[in-house]
Amino acid sequence: MLTALDRPLLADTLAELGADGWLLYDFRGVNPVAGRVVGAGGLGSRRLFVWLPREGTPVAVAHRIELQPLRDFPGRVVPYARWEELHAALGAIVARRTVAMEVSAEDAVPYLDRVPAGVVELVRRLGGTVVPSGALVTTFAARWTSAEADGHRRAAAALAEVAQAALRDAVGRGGTGYRECALQGRVVDELTARGLVLDHAPIVAFGPTSADPHYQPEPGHDRELAADDVVLLDLFAGEAPGAVQADQTWMAFSGATPPADVIAVWEAVRDAREAAIALMQARVAAAAPVRGFELDRAARAVLEGRGFGGAVLHRTGHSIDQSLHGSGPHLDDFETHDDRLLVPGVGFSVEPGVYLAGRFGMRSEVNMYWGPSGAEVTPPGRQETLILRA
Repeated sequence: MLTALDRPLLADTLAELGADGWLLYDFRGVNPVAGRVVGAGGLGSRRLFVWLPREGTPVAVAHRIELQPLRDFPGRVVPYARWEELHAALGAIVARRTVAMEVSAEDAVPYLDRVPAGVVELVRRLGGTVVPSGALVTTFAARWTSAEADGHRRAAAALAEVAQAALRDAVGRGGTGYRECALQGRVVDELTARGLVLDHAPIVAFGPTSADPHYQPEPGHDRELAADDVVLLDLFAGEAPGAVQADQTWMAFSGATPPADVIAVWEAVRDAREAAIALMQARVAAAAPVRGFELDRAARAVLEGRGFGGAVLHRTGHSIDQSLHGSGPHLDDFETHDDRLLVPGVGFSVEPGVYLAGRFGMRSEVNMYWGPSGAEVTPPGRQETLILRA
């Protein structure tokens, strides 16, 4: 994901860490920079690599059973078959060097695979100084290129159009036998017809099933839409495999006049969404630092103030990069405490939710991207009121 504009940030990051190389356990998509810092594109996870002396030929050490062809790597790849070979190869690279690693006890990168503790201790015994790699992961795995941002914007606009049209049609079908999988199939067909790629089917939930934030309808086990049901549609897609996707949740009600409790929950999640957006935009405009957990706190403060704190079941948002749930900072002080700094180039979801078991749930989701013009929200026309039956 690196571009020419990333190179000064690389130098700043390494200087801040005091690092002249790094070892990572689940790291993706870094291309050569200045002939010194390199990575493996598309190798996936659970592979041990040690990135290079600052001077000299780049070297990677890989697990023999997992070694795959490296791309964008101008140096040697050293597989090992015996422990002594790994020991010697590591020692030659890490001795008297600072090594940034994904380390459970030290590295604020929630949810990512970690370097095994034994490898950490080995690197230390061989003379390496271990520092957290969180800043590197954000810098090189989570930031969007301008082309990726453009693709995300187009996908976001398409998702918003499809969602609103599908929900306007659905809310008139209460009591007619219309099922969750029927709405799901319509959305999949329309997104596919627009040339978008889906990793998996959207979430569609009617009435009580919307109270489960991870619900997924299945044919033969999905719910019919009743009159006066809450309708939740969570859809996500990108322009190509591996593209930065758009991820949105839209809400509707299959009646003309929602009851007071439905309105109260909708307004709470909408206002919580806006609180997180406002804090992000204010910090960026003021050139002030902002961390993932702070945006989560801003949103949940609204929900707690409205009396819904006990009905919050997940964090406010997740990083988005080439993975829909990416490796950058998450909006999270609920599932974990994510204190990583948000930096220019990152994108993420903002999706506070309230879930009332056995009754209904609501979530409002948009995406944000810290681009050249500031903290941008996609889609630009975010949902302000419930979609209702005409």
